[in-house]
Amino acid sequence: MYARPRTRRVATTLICALLALGCTSGSSGGAGEPAPEDPSRAAESAGEFWVDPDSPAARQVRAWEAEGRTEDAEVLRRIADRPMATWPPGEEDPAPVVRTVTGAATAQGRTALLVAYNIPHRDCGQYSQGGAADGAAYEEWIDAFAGAIGDARAIVVLEPDAVPHTADGCTDAGYVPERFRLLSAAIDRLARQPHTRVYLDAGNASWITDPARISDPLLRAGVARADGFAVNVANFQTLEDSAAYGRRLSELLDGAHFVIDTSRNGNGPYEGGEEAWCNPPGRALGAPPTSETADPLIDAYLWIKRPGESDGECRGGPPAGQWWADYALGLAREAGAGAG
Repeated sequence: MYARPRTRRVATTLICALLALGCTSGSSGGAGEPAPEDPSRAAESAGEFWVDPDSPAARQVRAWEAEGRTEDAEVLRRIADRPMATWPPGEEDPAPVVRTVTGAATAQGRTALLVAYNIPHRDCGQYSQGGAADGAAYEEWIDAFAGAIGDARAIVVLEPDAVPHTADGCTDAGYVPERFRLLSAAIDRLARQPHTRVYLDAGNASWITDPARISDPLLRAGVARADGFAVNVANFQTLEDSAAYGRRLSELLDGAHFVIDTSRNGNGPYEGGEEAWCNPPGRALGAPPTSETADPLIDAYLWIKRPGESDGECRGGPPAGQWWADYALGLAREAGAGAG
């Protein structure tokens, strides 16, 4: 249901760009071009969170500017100049990407946004299938992930869909006990990093409509030892509905705090039939990332899903996690000038 972790090619591009190694990438959209010399515009809009100067959106802006598509490039800055979570690669060592992102964030005095997404039997074999080969491999991966954060300030959203899929019956019952054990251990391992906050994914208001169905699975997965939970990851539920869902769930979790993914919920959910979560048309960017939410239970609005990266091969989209410039431009245009 969620975008797959970054591919090896994209991860290499990120590392090269941030460390100024001078290497190139074979990906399209200007991936081999250097980051802008003056990143002040992105830094000003970032607030406390780090902005990736070589995200697919940022590379697309540079490519369109070079082609003379200045109007489209300016609209796309509504994405490129915002902080978004980085999804380090699963099925391989996440440490190089995590270390690079957290190092860049620390150099700017900002907080890195990260997603750990490599649980065994991920996504029930759907668009984002995969994950670690077994429990031991996952524990090794999480240990590398956490160790690479070091003393940096970071927010980690832990395993989108992993707990909701135990609540909706998608995950085979035989895998559930191990999943809870792995998630609980992952929370403990990440919490050892002194400036890392961990939020366990809790689905969205249209998926697990009764929070009571997921409160016990979250507790079994260790949410009481996390900093809270995350809602609406990679989905389109409105800010109002997501906040209401989170508050109801918080009441069942002894007042746990939460974060909301606002990356694409500006126009709310799509009412167009099956797979409404997968590349729906007419959607818009939501509230920019910030920790100033005016709600004591909501720690932040975050762009956890990276706007413009496909949900999967539906509605003409590329494989999950791949950049889709036309879709990104649509999200930014629908958001209007207020998103810039």
